[in-house]
Amino acid sequence: MSLSELSAVSPIDGRYRNKTEKLADYFSEEALMKYRVRVEVEYFIALCEIPLPQLADFEASKIKALREIYLNFDASDAQEIKEIEKTTNHDVKAVEYFIKKAFDKLGLSSYKEFIHFGLTSQDINNTAIPLSIKEAMNEVYVPHYFDVVKKLEELSKEWSEIPMLARTHGQPASPTRLGKEIEVFMVRLKEQFNLLNDIPSAAKFGGATGNFNAHKVAYPKIDWKNFAQNFVQERLGLQHSFPTTQIEHYDHMAALFDALKRINTIILDLDKDFWTYVSMDYFKQKIKAGEVGSSAMPHKVNPIDFENSEGNLGIANALFEHLSAKLPVSRLQRDLTDSTVLRNVGVPFAHTIIAFLSTLKGLNKLLLNKEKFEQDLENNWAVVAEAIQTVLRREGYPNPYEALKGLTRTNEKINQNSIANFIDTLEVNESIKTELKQITPSNYTGI
Repeated sequence: MSLSELSAVSPIDGRYRNKTEKLADYFSEEALMKYRVRVEVEYFIALCEIPLPQLADFEASKIKALREIYLNFDASDAQEIKEIEKTTNHDVKAVEYFIKKAFDKLGLSSYKEFIHFGLTSQDINNTAIPLSIKEAMNEVYVPHYFDVVKKLEELSKEWSEIPMLARTHGQPASPTRLGKEIEVFMVRLKEQFNLLNDIPSAAKFGGATGNFNAHKVAYPKIDWKNFAQNFVQERLGLQHSFPTTQIEHYDHMAALFDALKRINTIILDLDKDFWTYVSMDYFKQKIKAGEVGSSAMPHKVNPIDFENSEGNLGIANALFEHLSAKLPVSRLQRDLTDSTVLRNVGVPFAHTIIAFLSTLKGLNKLLLNKEKFEQDLENNWAVVAEAIQTVLRREGYPNPYEALKGLTRTNEKINQNSIANFIDTLEVNESIKTELKQITPSNYTGI
């Protein structure tokens, strides 16, 4: 069976392919090959620029053709590498042989033994993968993140003056404003994004066990540590990790995944709140012609977008959690568990993008039911008790909390009239009574 949206095992390559397809440019097998080729080619060019004695006569005019090996890399090139791998049984060695064949075609056979010179496969993997993550973050993740934040900013401003009954422990509490409650999520997201921006994209580049053994024995007078630092930081735009074992220690990558997980958790929290607001009838949802909310109940318009987002965020966070916990742990100078785990690095990104799009879709479908907000406030006059007892404290009134407790902690309905009647019984001057009677559930919303 050929792979299609209907035959894919994972929904990110099946049902949700149209939402996650862009991530294939960074996290697919073909993409990993392309990033590996890119690092290998740029490394060879950097050796020419030292120059190593054997590369001193390499013609600078050929550099453009070298870069075209990865710039023009396509599916047929990836397939060629897969065919080579059937013989080598080693994916990075297959990339090396692929580039050597490209050198042969370019008439550069005399230089091809300096492809992958002195390196271990992890010098390639531990630069290619962080580079792919960094570019996927900048080009895919960040735009979707900002789409969500921008929508929250718009709604926060649009609904900034909508008073709303707050609920703590699920019970009526001091009123708030809808815009402010949305702003809470917006600020939380921005603060975590700022922390995320402080995390470097780190890469290892130092030979078989991180000590440049092969490089030093071949060319002992070259400062290989300085070379590697310049190559990783200036040419690839990553932070050079040193010292390391054979592999990058992944501490910074783990920090990135933890930061992404926290952002996801905030959006998951938002999803649950808006799901609840819809269930409370605070919002109606825009109806799309032809859509069905239930196979049995024709009246239903379900908050499925927030539910979809919540589910995908849960999967993403479980995977981010595993990646951040597993990757920094490796036996002695290395084991191979990181290799198979890193092949899944695009999966939590995909579920995160699906979730962002679903949350955004859900927010765009919301229709404010202002009457329900007003009704809930009107039905909960007891919430102004806090305001009344606080003003009475200011005025030195004896036992104000206990007085309001006696009024409100009963099974009788508290309304505007009962509050007004209670105020009239207070032994305070008329100006204070007037002040207290001006407090309503709709205007007692704080700063």
